[in-house]
Amino acid sequence: MIIVDRALEARAEEGNPIKVGMIGAGFMGRGIANQIANSVPGMELVAISNRSIDAAKRAYSEAGIEDFKIVSRVSDLEASIANNGYAIAEDAMLLCRASGIDALIEVTGAVEFGAHVVMEAITNGKHVIMMNAELDGTIGPILKVHADKAGVILSACDGDQPGVQMNLYRFVKSIGLTPLLCGNIKGLQDPYRNPTTQEAFAKRWGQKPHMVTSFADGTKISFEQAIVANATGMKVAKRGMLGYDFKGHVDEMTNMYDVEQLKELGGIVDYVVGAKPGPGVFVFGTHDDPKQRHYLNLYKLGEGPLYSFYTPYHLCHFEVPISVARAVLFQDYVLSPLGGPIVDVITTAKINLKAGETLDGIGYYMTYGQCENSDTTQKQNLLPIGLAEGCRLKRDVPKDAVLTYEDVELPEGRLCDKLRMEQNTYFDSSKNLAMAR
Repeated sequence: MIIVDRALEARAEEGNPIKVGMIGAGFMGRGIANQIANSVPGMELVAISNRSIDAAKRAYSEAGIEDFKIVSRVSDLEASIANNGYAIAEDAMLLCRASGIDALIEVTGAVEFGAHVVMEAITNGKHVIMMNAELDGTIGPILKVHADKAGVILSACDGDQPGVQMNLYRFVKSIGLTPLLCGNIKGLQDPYRNPTTQEAFAKRWGQKPHMVTSFADGTKISFEQAIVANATGMKVAKRGMLGYDFKGHVDEMTNMYDVEQLKELGGIVDYVVGAKPGPGVFVFGTHDDPKQRHYLNLYKLGEGPLYSFYTPYHLCHFEVPISVARAVLFQDYVLSPLGGPIVDVITTAKINLKAGETLDGIGYYMTYGQCENSDTTQKQNLLPIGLAEGCRLKRDVPKDAVLTYEDVELPEGRLCDKLRMEQNTYFDSSKNLAMAR
């Protein structure tokens, strides 16, 4: 967002930087810390929380900041912020509660822990920028309801593919076209990948094997496209998305889709494996005005009816501070649910599962995620994969079968389950009220 750079420069000149807290200090969190510290005027990363203090120390140290202190009380954190210091806390709730922090960046990728963090931040009037599509795709709509009531921004971020798609979607709409497809370009899709198969790649790039696995097995892209769907009102054309394997340029894919079907569905989210320019994103749109179609053809976008727009990269942590500035300075969110869920990510057996087993987490050995339209999810009582970890199987489930709530026993006392139930009730009630009117 071009306007953001000057607004941040103004905050720097005033000596009034945006003060940011970050929760999570893994691979991506370290990149964000370095970016804010060294490349973003008008913004300060005043506190980092991580369950491992050493990881939080590393994030600051790699960013060239060594004069940080460890705090264990809100008052100590607030004093550090007031004195323009840098603080580390093991307890994430300190950052959620402390005054003096304008916004939080949530970088955990965890659903249950992330739910606690976001709800506490909202309760304490903090804007939240999430690098957590897993949380957003599971209970994002009800979290947005709570954020709206509190008058704070809850948003996904620039840089990750959903945010890049949403920026492109907004651009395409702004020039008068109707977006009908939001797409994500992948290099690999194999639902049976696991941390063992991905260990070498993860080690090479300094990432965790289960995180890399969630990219490879399709779960991550399912979450990414689900939150784009929820932010645009688009659906999926079928369970798991169409997912073409195509080695050409995305511009050449416009004739692979039925425009009337896209219109009937209200647009779709999708992905393609192997297309150029990877690993970017694309939006296909249409225009009803023949005069404007003539101009689009002149500008080398072809004769339609679908026109291709793409961004050939996504720069993840480099762009996250832009999202913070958009929220704090302009009350603008990058990507957030329009209302109730449109697309969910459902649990699918990666292997033959046996009764009595306890399901492992996202990106591990037992399950992978697929997109499904939310009305089908509700009708078939399908289990969201964001809630699957820790569930105990009540019956055998064959490989590639989808799991329902009837197949499992949920762990007791989880906030994520409570919020999911609240989400179902809230939007079912809203739908019924709208129908009654």
